[in-house]
Amino acid sequence: MIPPRAIVCLGLTQLIGWGVTFYLIGALGPSMTADLGWSSATVYGGFSAAIVTMALVSPLAGMAVDRWGGHRVMPLGAMAAAAGCALLAATHAVPVYFLAWLLLGIGMRLCLYDAAFASLARAAGPTARRPMSQITLFGGLASTVMWPVGHALSGWLGWRGAVLVYAALALATVPLYLALPRQRYAAPGATAARHAAGLTRTANERRQAGTLYAVIVMLTNFLAAGNAAHLISLLAGLGLATTAAVSVAALWGVGQFAARVADVALGSRLHPLTLTLAVSTLLPLCFLLALLSHGNLYATAAYALLYGACNGLMTITRGTLPLALFDFRSYGTLVGALLIPSFLLTATAPVAYAFVLEHYSARAAMGISVGLAAAILAAAFALRWRFIARTRA
Repeated sequence: MIPPRAIVCLGLTQLIGWGVTFYLIGALGPSMTADLGWSSATVYGGFSAAIVTMALVSPLAGMAVDRWGGHRVMPLGAMAAAAGCALLAATHAVPVYFLAWLLLGIGMRLCLYDAAFASLARAAGPTARRPMSQITLFGGLASTVMWPVGHALSGWLGWRGAVLVYAALALATVPLYLALPRQRYAAPGATAARHAAGLTRTANERRQAGTLYAVIVMLTNFLAAGNAAHLISLLAGLGLATTAAVSVAALWGVGQFAARVADVALGSRLHPLTLTLAVSTLLPLCFLLALLSHGNLYATAAYALLYGACNGLMTITRGTLPLALFDFRSYGTLVGALLIPSFLLTATAPVAYAFVLEHYSARAAMGISVGLAAAILAAAFALRWRFIARTRA
């Protein structure tokens, strides 16, 4: 059982942590590009370098949480993120800029959802699903809160002043990690034996499930990274004025939060396999709606809300699917390895979307998103078809 205080504290770290790291480039990227005089590929390439860094440190991060617990590992991530923000504020040269993003990449892997989920799995075992959903309620508000805050700070202090404030916010989360559980989950022998292995019972089944899970997470994160980094530009490219695009972009976070509230309120009644398939069915429709919107304010607002809701629920299943499929006792180590291809492909997303926006159009970017979402649906269907019968056993 995870204490409510620990859930609230961990949730607050996610709200602030996502806002000052992952969503930094979406809020401040245009200002940074204009001030530094570098190409969009260079500026957004820093974010890509951070994602590659996340891939490189992912196995070690997962093993560290399994061994020492999130209460020891995650504060180091917050401090690394703060150092990255501080260095970013001082940068005037490309090498220093990329070094700042490398620090941010280490910080993100050690203090965002994947580390938090592993920490909860270590402390709560097979009962960690509900706490996982609950902390994402806070993280789902990160874009809604931090995009407008980032724009306001940038207008008041400049983008360098804004990232210095971000560094201070990252450091302010360090005491919150003291509330995390220190103990490892322990259950009676019969209960542990029944739940430990999950739905996969052979090495071949673990490979199949691991591959499909990796594909789903890889493509979902690619879409999320590309859209998060360029959402305002995408909306403007579809025909919205910049002010309207900022307001509509904030609806993504509202959609995430609303969907996660519904998941928590319903008591997580849908099995992760079923929830993944249901959400994956909606994903292509989100991007089709944007593709066919022709800049209509209500259609683009519906796209932002619906895609936010889908992305919010897919974030939950990213944490809960391994809990259902695999041995929770090695959750951090296993997921750390499975996430490597996800981080590597995701690293290309900001640059890839920037290229498509610059050389083609926002509609072309949405068309690509439709195709990727369809591939996610196919993988989710295959995973559910393979293992759903065992959920009724």
